[in-house]
Amino acid sequence: MEYTHLGRSGLKVSRICLGTMNFGSFASDEESFKIMDRALELGINFFDTANIYGGEKGPGYTEGLIGRWLEQGGRRDKIVLATKVHNKMGEGVNDVKLSAYNIKRSCEASLKRLKTDHIDLYQMHHIDRETPWDEIWQAMEQLVREGKITYVGSSNFAAWNIVEASYTARKRNLLGLVSEQSIYSLRNRQIELEVIPACKAMGVGLIPWSPIGGGILGGVLGKINDTQRRGREALQKSVEKLRPQIEAYENLCKEINQRPADVALAWMLNNPVVTCPIAGPRTVQQLEENVFASAIKLPEDVMNKLDEIWPGPGNQAPEAYAW
Repeated sequence: MEYTHLGRSGLKVSRICLGTMNFGSFASDEESFKIMDRALELGINFFDTANIYGGEKGPGYTEGLIGRWLEQGGRRDKIVLATKVHNKMGEGVNDVKLSAYNIKRSCEASLKRLKTDHIDLYQMHHIDRETPWDEIWQAMEQLVREGKITYVGSSNFAAWNIVEASYTARKRNLLGLVSEQSIYSLRNRQIELEVIPACKAMGVGLIPWSPIGGGILGGVLGKINDTQRRGREALQKSVEKLRPQIEAYENLCKEINQRPADVALAWMLNNPVVTCPIAGPRTVQQLEENVFASAIKLPEDVMNKLDEIWPGPGNQAPEAYAW
């Protein structure tokens, strides 16, 4: 396993991040424990979750599951643990978003569920346009001072949100954002316009989520019958809409003798701004396949063919559309 710095911080994380959104729902508790055990064996030291994760079992369930795994002992200091705050976690009017009130209470609740005394990376799950940045950073600064969190990250931020948050933090003499989680894949390259340039300029590490494009880049044509059985209508519609591109993509993967999902991850890891994509396995086998992808080096001609099949904006803004 290779490791890299998380943004401009001194913290080193694995080039594959273990996403846990499927834990306790699509992956049973038992399988989730096995996945986390195997992740450590494979050298993955970066685990990502969120207070809202839990699926049908309810918000907080996934954090609680991870907490039970950590409670077995000898594991907490081996991982960089990340979670998130923003989504509605209760019936109170203040049980949502990024007020100092909710940040403090949500952090303490996450710590309790995770059965740990600190969160390594505390991420804002979405922008809160109703709370001033000085209030948000005051709350985060207090949590850092108390030793409850170490670094702060964002998720689903626009480029100007990243810049505004970063400069407000600098005025307060804080480290500010060290990472941003954004949707990004060969299928969806919109963040190349502004978010990626902003991350690069501000020294913010990029942690892409949905790197397999919601399943589109995972060899979906060979799994279409399974997709139909599971009733994933949205995925079926996307397959029909994108079928020519998917066919060209899967044929290219066959030519180079690589699994489609591995190629999607390897393409992403070729971008120097990307810290690590989030792999969200449902089984140990899926995790092992994701890790294999981190060792693949795609030649330039293959990278060019991927650009032809899944074209991005062509440049950052405004050059991509103005001149």
